[in-house]
Amino acid sequence: MRPDTLALGLLWYIAFLFSLCCHEGAHALAARLGGDPTAFLAGSMTLNPIPHIRREPFGTVLVPVLSYFLAGWMIGWASAPYNPAWQRQYPRRAAWMALAGPAANFTLVILSAVAIHIGLANHAFVLPARIGFTSVVDAAAPASITGGVAALLSILFSLNLLLGTFNLLPVPPLDGTSAIGVILPEGLARRVADLGRNRSFALFGLLLAWLLFDYIFRPVFIFALNLLYPGGGYG
Repeated sequence: MRPDTLALGLLWYIAFLFSLCCHEGAHALAARLGGDPTAFLAGSMTLNPIPHIRREPFGTVLVPVLSYFLAGWMIGWASAPYNPAWQRQYPRRAAWMALAGPAANFTLVILSAVAIHIGLANHAFVLPARIGFTSVVDAAAPASITGGVAALLSILFSLNLLLGTFNLLPVPPLDGTSAIGVILPEGLARRVADLGRNRSFALFGLLLAWLLFDYIFRPVFIFALNLLYPGGGYG
């Protein structure tokens, strides 16, 4: 295992944990504001990764590390507890709670894009010869500290775009299933949320999302690149 591979893996894991903490912390904060303190009392309303790792060690440690060494990028999951009775009583509030996680991811995408443009304006970053999922921007001096910063920003931009998009898919058990309750009548939103807690539907939903996601994410990624670099004509 080469040192640069390990160094890049460390950057991936930092970006991954930070993104998951923001996602789950946003869920916990929105739930508490909506009247459900379950996640807050469980310690999920934090950017400290330790409570999230303790709750989901498989999804926050083992799977990300394995996926990096097997595929060259990281995937995994965490979770924030909530009160199902609160969700049934206040399906609209629960929908906003579900939206908060992906909203945190898209906020990180925007902040990463701002940081990238600041770096470009100050000539610390340059456009890469070939833009890809993990090479959204390069450093003007790749061997310097800015090389690591450019790699970290590239990962944060692409990973959070992926996490936000994937979690918004309206299939159980993903956040999109509850999030559509924002635009549904409360009775229908309640039934949809109940469907999301059905384990059989959850397994089917995850399989469907996995099969379809590549077709969904590619145009989303291209659209995001064209917003990041207007006039680039990516596609």
